[in-house]
Amino acid sequence: MRTSARNQFEGQVTDVKHGAVNDEITLRTQDGLEVVAIITHGSAKSLGLAEGTPAFALVKASSVIVMVDVAANQVSARNCIAGKVTAVTRGAVNAEVTIAGPSGAQIAAIITNESVDRLGLVSGAAATAIFKASSVIVGVDQ
Repeated sequence: MRTSARNQFEGQVTDVKHGAVNDEITLRTQDGLEVVAIITHGSAKSLGLAEGTPAFALVKASSVIVMVDVAANQVSARNCIAGKVTAVTRGAVNAEVTIAGPSGAQIAAIITNESVDRLGLVSGAAATAIFKASSVIVGVDQ
């Protein structure tokens, strides 16, 4: 699989909650990271998503919010991965911040340089990567 999405997670579907319009899909990677996605019921059906189905999740780095000093129960987003900053790559306006979760999974976020400075994001700093379940694209290999 080759895509432009910075965040690509391969694993297996561990749970599917069906709804009239949307389904909630939980994917667990081999290293134990859980990613929750909200996709249309039609998409889940056409992809054949069920417990045990191999699948992948994609999240654009621009959809990831970075916070410090926050707990998962303090935000409404389903995906909150607390970890440590492993890299900060600055551009003219924005920076790419990479956070390693406790499982070792890497999550990249694109945020402003001003936010990097305000949050004190440097290699080794504690930070949380947050993204909504509706920002996750789910796919399967054919």
